[in-house]
Amino acid sequence: MAKTSRKLKLYGFNNLTKSLSFNIYDICYAPTPKQRREYIEYIDEVYNAKRLTQILTDVANIIGANILNIARQDYEPQGASVTILISEEPLASEQLSNTEAPGPIPETVLAHLDKSHITVHTYPESHPEDGISTFRADIDVSTCGRISPLKALNYLIHALESDIVYMDYRVRGFTRDISGKKHFIDHKINSIQNFLSRDTRDRYQMIDTNVYQENIFHTKMILKDFDLNNYLFGMEKEDLSVREVQRIKKLLRWEMLEIFYGRNMNKLPKFMD
Repeated sequence: MAKTSRKLKLYGFNNLTKSLSFNIYDICYAPTPKQRREYIEYIDEVYNAKRLTQILTDVANIIGANILNIARQDYEPQGASVTILISEEPLASEQLSNTEAPGPIPETVLAHLDKSHITVHTYPESHPEDGISTFRADIDVSTCGRISPLKALNYLIHALESDIVYMDYRVRGFTRDISGKKHFIDHKINSIQNFLSRDTRDRYQMIDTNVYQENIFHTKMILKDFDLNNYLFGMEKEDLSVREVQRIKKLLRWEMLEIFYGRNMNKLPKFMD
């Protein structure tokens, strides 16, 4: 990968577009129609348009952006969307760093983009037979200029506490330095994983698929271990038999692995038998 100057002197505006797609999945076991309805109602409450707006506002602050406009909507019967138009903030962008290191977590968010946007859409759904319910949220951050959305990843993962995460990052276009030379990326990146904190990397199994010559980076993550009580809706682990606990854990892990690998599986991998 070509090295880029840390003090790149440009001819005119930085025309690079940096796009991050962040997709999360949350899994739950809710076997009865009543429990599934209650789970959807819970998700709609926890991830309503108001809270999602706050999350995206924090993202804008982390990456150093001016918020120009906010549009949000809660849908019937379920789901929500938020779109924020943003712009690069001149003074803040001079102080921002795109270094390959983790950004802040929710407890340490401080707070401040032009001609860019942040969006989120939510998708709750349920399996018709086996009691598995899945919630998905898609967040897209597209920035123009010097700022990069990668510093928001650490915050998003901690704020949404997800079972499976897909992350796609791409730098498009080019910008010119004062000599007229084109630059197709203005910061170093070997892996999205390098922008995540150690505790996050320890909790998840991760796989990279990167196309360095095209400035395309993809990382997907799956939770290594989980506490069943955090996945039961309307019941407690202590109320279930040992056999039932094992069956539900297998269903949950199966669902996670199918989403992680992006295909339906006839049987679990050997290490799950």
